[in-house]
Amino acid sequence: MSNKPVPPRPAPRLYLATPEVDDPSQLANQLPELLAAADVAAVLLRLKQTDQRTMISRVKALAPAIQNGGAALLLDGHVELVARAGADGAHLTGLAALEDAWPSLKPDRIAGIGGLATRHDSMAAGEAGADYVLFGEPDAKGQRPSTEAIAERLQWWDELFEPPCVGFAASREEVCEFAAAGADFVLVGDFIWADPRGAKAALVDTAQAVAQAYEAAFGKAKAGTDKSGTDKAGHG
Repeated sequence: MSNKPVPPRPAPRLYLATPEVDDPSQLANQLPELLAAADVAAVLLRLKQTDQRTMISRVKALAPAIQNGGAALLLDGHVELVARAGADGAHLTGLAALEDAWPSLKPDRIAGIGGLATRHDSMAAGEAGADYVLFGEPDAKGQRPSTEAIAERLQWWDELFEPPCVGFAASREEVCEFAAAGADFVLVGDFIWADPRGAKAALVDTAQAVAQAYEAAFGKAKAGTDKSGTDKAGHG
């Protein structure tokens, strides 16, 4: 079994977190162009806290732009709204939240998890069936691990475990670090929306950074055959 060739690992994909959504109209207009410009696997919708009916209507206002753009729509928390609003799943913080959400999300919807302070928590989340684990997001006080510590955790997870791992990147530099460390997805948010060039330019630039970092870290060994036309991927 150990002699089987290792298949080429796919390049990481982007996971785009929205600003906190109050009025969804501008974002609904913006998202189709953004999702067409870069390979975004999923959108994490952060909702401003208000009454449930209003939050559901905001999700429904954004869902077509996201889902028709080929991305999954996940709510940041608000598990109780997922089915009613037509979302694809939820991102949860901590093992207790994952356990509580399980009956309402499974088997049909995505349950991702962050807030995993220790390796033990991460393994427990994977064993519990989380669809992905997120490393590197700020805690309740806004503190987060160093870039090196997040990259190390991603690399550890990638080498040992099956569920996808996501790196929370607060800058373009972190995007590159996490893509090279073995992240399956890179979550980007605030620095995309704050970019003076505009979110589209920032997202395209970030996607290129992911591709370059991935190619530098993983591409040479596998791309030689893939791109030479002598192997299954390149042969016509």
